Formats: sequence, structure tokens, C-alpha cells
Amino acid sequence: MKVQDIMTSDVQCCGPDTNLAAAAKMMWDSDCGALPVLNVQGQVMGMITDRDICMAAATKNKPASDITVWETVSGKAYTCQMSDDVHTALDVMKREKVRRLPVVDEDGVLQGVVAMNDFVLLSGEAKRGKAPSISHEDVMKTLKVINAHRVLVGI
Repeated sequence: MKVQDIMTSDVQCCGPDTNLAAAAKMMWDSDCGALPVLNVQGQVMGMITDRDICMAAATKNKPASDITVWETVSGKAYTCQMSDDVHTALDVMKREKVRRLPVVDEDGVLQGVVAMNDFVLLSGEAKRGKAPSISHEDVMKTLKVINAHRVLVGI
């Protein structure tokens, strides 16, 4: 099974100059917890999460409307392609410890998003000797890696 078979195509996104209040409103209105950050060509520059917004609002001592997405986002985007096998996308999520991946074309232009929720809903058990596209075990292994506690150095 390919990523294009399970991704969400109609996704909200923002630009680097979008303020955090506007980004949070987009997330609220579309019931999502992250937005791809795109340049003017539609290429993915990063992802901003609801947690990123909360932490920035709590630590920058400025209103969310005065903080841009680019001040907050890490600037590193981990992506996959529509033609990637779903196991490849799970491997990227596990390696980079992310819950969502923007799906891009060969030019890095956003085509959709695939999230751990998509894999959870897709996962299944073997039926009549036939293996599912994604097993519960595949999903749980990925979730365990993503959710593992960070080791804090110097505390």
C-alpha cells in the first residue's frame, strides 16, 4: 500500500510569516494539531504544532499575534512521497520521532499529510491467513519510539 492511499489531501497550511494566533485558529477550525509551513512555491519548509504554539506563547512574553511561525518552527521538515510504501513512511516517523509527515511531490511541493492516526485506523489483524497492509504491531512499534521519553542532559 502506498502513502497516497491513506494520506489526507485537503490540508490547511501556513507560511513562515503567519502569526501564531492565525495558525492556532486554522488548527482549531480544521481540527488538526499541526500545519505544514510552505514557501511561496508551495514547498514544505517545516511543520508547526499546537505544542510549538503553546510553548512559544508561554515563553516569548509576547502575544501570539506578534510571533511568527518562522520564529517558532524548527525549520527542519521530514517528508515522504505519495509513491512511498506505507512502511517507509512509518520508518521515517520512527527515525525522526514525528507523528505527522507532509507528503510531497518530486519538487517538494505539498500534496497532503499522513499522520499516525491514519496508520492506527488502517492497522489490522491477519484474516484467513492474509496479512494486513499495516499490522497493529507495526503501528505500536512506531508509537513506542515516537513517545519514548527524552533523556534530558544536565539536569
